[in-house]
Amino acid sequence: MAKHSILETLNESLRKDTLTSISVMRFPPGKVLFSAGEHCRGLPLVLDGSIKVQMTGVSGQGIVLYRMGADDICTLSIGCLMTGRGYRAEAIVEEEAEAAIIPRRLFDRLMDQSAEFRLAIMESYGKRLDDLMLLVEEVAFRRMDERLEEWLLARASHGQRVLAITHQELGIELGTAREVVSRLLKELERQDQVRLARGKIELTGLADKLAPA
Repeated sequence: MAKHSILETLNESLRKDTLTSISVMRFPPGKVLFSAGEHCRGLPLVLDGSIKVQMTGVSGQGIVLYRMGADDICTLSIGCLMTGRGYRAEAIVEEEAEAAIIPRRLFDRLMDQSAEFRLAIMESYGKRLDDLMLLVEEVAFRRMDERLEEWLLARASHGQRVLAITHQELGIELGTAREVVSRLLKELERQDQVRLARGKIELTGLADKLAPA
């Protein structure tokens, strides 16, 4: 049975109808759940795992908009369901994930018949919008070398000394071109802050910054 906090907002009758109507599926890493241009068939509720939502521009440059983990709701799907427009980004499974899908007609019914469900959906949408506004601010107004070092330090703070990530993938994380990432990493390597290998970044000096004195 699907367990997700959004379902707890429903009264007993609506929750029973919802649990008998939704489908629960597991997805392997690398599975594309939806792509740009597709129409939304329902609202995904993430039960476990990790899914990233990213956008790719006409130039081929991409950026990760947000990630979804256990008990998250897909914000883009909410927008698509409410406006009737197609997706403008894609969702890719990073870690094996399980999700429950609320069909479009049932979503419309729940929004109409449950004020608590509707409020929870809008709160989720608003929180994600705040996160996306912060992302826009980061990309537009902060120097890329600062953002890159901050991103690497965040991983080092969680004990990750070796990152299995390509320069292309890191560019997507930060919303910049692979060439920019490569140039900045080379400079960090020159400063003995990182050590570069094919598909890997070893956090040498950067990790030492976090070591206790």
